[in-house]
Amino acid sequence: MNGELIRIVEALQREKDIDKEVIFRGIEAAVASATKKHYGKDTDIKVVLDRQTGKLTAFENGKPIDPEELGRIAAQSAKQMMIQKIREAESDVIFGDFEARKNTIMTGIVQRYEGGGLIINLGKTEGLIGRKDLIPGDSYRPGDRIRALVIDVRKVGSKVRIILSRTVPEFVVKLFELEVPEMLERLVVVKSIVRNAGYRTKIAIESVDPRIDCVGACVGVRGSRIKNIVGELNGEKIDVIPWDDRPEVLIANALKPAEISGLEIDEESRAARVIVNQDQLSLAIGKRGQNVRLASKLTGWHLDIVTEEERQAVAEALLATLKQVPEIAEDAVKIMSTAGYMSVEDILVRGVETLASLEGISADTAESVIQALKHHMDIGDIKPVAPAVPAREELVAEEGEEPPAAAAMEINKDDGDLGDEPAGGKATDEPAANETTSDEESQEENKK
Repeated sequence: MNGELIRIVEALQREKDIDKEVIFRGIEAAVASATKKHYGKDTDIKVVLDRQTGKLTAFENGKPIDPEELGRIAAQSAKQMMIQKIREAESDVIFGDFEARKNTIMTGIVQRYEGGGLIINLGKTEGLIGRKDLIPGDSYRPGDRIRALVIDVRKVGSKVRIILSRTVPEFVVKLFELEVPEMLERLVVVKSIVRNAGYRTKIAIESVDPRIDCVGACVGVRGSRIKNIVGELNGEKIDVIPWDDRPEVLIANALKPAEISGLEIDEESRAARVIVNQDQLSLAIGKRGQNVRLASKLTGWHLDIVTEEERQAVAEALLATLKQVPEIAEDAVKIMSTAGYMSVEDILVRGVETLASLEGISADTAESVIQALKHHMDIGDIKPVAPAVPAREELVAEEGEEPPAAAAMEINKDDGDLGDEPAGGKATDEPAANETTSDEESQEENKK
C-alpha cells in the first residue's frame, strides 16, 4: 500500500504537473485533520509521510498512533480532503500557468456554444470567448480549431476561468508578431493601433533599423504575411501605416488610401483641417465616417475633412461676416478669412496669440480685432453668413451590416492597405488579381 501511494503521487505529478511536495503535504494535512476529528479538537496531532517509502506515521501529543484505530469514517474523510487539496493544487498550477500566458495567443478546440459565446478546450482547462469578443462573421462548430488572445485569468472558487478575445487590438498585434519575424525581434515596433473589429484596423509601425522597410516587412513578398492575418480575421481590412513624428505626415498617412491636397494644423487644440479633392472626399471619410474616425484615434488629433470647394465657401462666408465689423481693417479681414478659421466663434476660441501668429497681423491688431468681435457679438449685431457647401449625404456610402468577405480583399502596393474602397466610397466587388509586391517593389513604390 505504501509503495502504491508513492506511485499515485508520481502519476499525479506527471498528469497534473503538481509538485510532489505539494501532494505530500496535502496528504499529511488531510490525514491529520481526519485524525483530529477522531480524537478531538484539543488533541495535538502530527502526521509524517515518508517521501521514499510512503509510510504514514501519526502522533497524538507526541505518542505514536496505530493507523488502524482511525476507522473507516476517518479514512473516508481523509480521502475527501486529499482530493480537495489535490484539486486546489491543480487549480493553483493552472492559474500560474495561464497567468504567465496573458496577452498571448492560444489555440483551442471549440467545445460548445454558451450564452452566445464559445467554450474552448485549452487542454488543462476551458476558456471562454464572450459574444462581444467574437469577430462579426465568426462561425465555428464544435471540434473546430480557434485562435484567440488571453486577456484575463480569474480564479472562481476552485476553478480557473480563462477569458479570451478575438476583437481587441492586441490580438492583431500578436498575429503580426507571429507572421513578421522583424516585429518579434523588435526591429519593427507598433507605435499605435486602432480597430473596428470585423471591418477595419489601422496600425502605425516604425522601423528601428533604417535599412528595414517596415511596411514591406509587414506586408511580405506578394502580400504573403498580411494575407495570413487577414484570413484569420475573416477578411478584415488592415491599413499598415509608417509612423512619423511630424503630425502633418502622420495624418496624411493615417487617412490613406485617400490622398489629401492640404492640411491646416492647430497645435494648441490638436485639431487639423484636412483638405481633399472632391473625388477623394468619400474615401477620406470612409463608410459612416469609419476611416476618418480611426485615423483620428490613431494620431490623437481631431480631424475635420473638407473639400477645396467647402473651404472656399467657408472662407467667403467668414469674409462676408467679418465685413460687418467696421473696426476691422480690410487687410486683416482678408488674412483671417483665408487663415483656416471656420467662424467668428473659432477666431474667439483660438484667441489673440493664434491670431497674432498670422503673417500681416501684429499683436496690437490681434488684440483690437478680438475686442471688436467680442463687443459686436455681445450686442448681437453680427449676423453670421452660412457657407454655401454641398450636401454630403450622397457622397458617403453606407456601411453594410456584414463584415467584408476575405475574397474581396486586395493589397494596395503603396501603403499595405487591404480592401480599400475606390474613390467614390463604393466597396469593390471583385478581388484584385495578385496586386501584391515584394519588399523591394514596395519600397520603390513608397519612394515614388
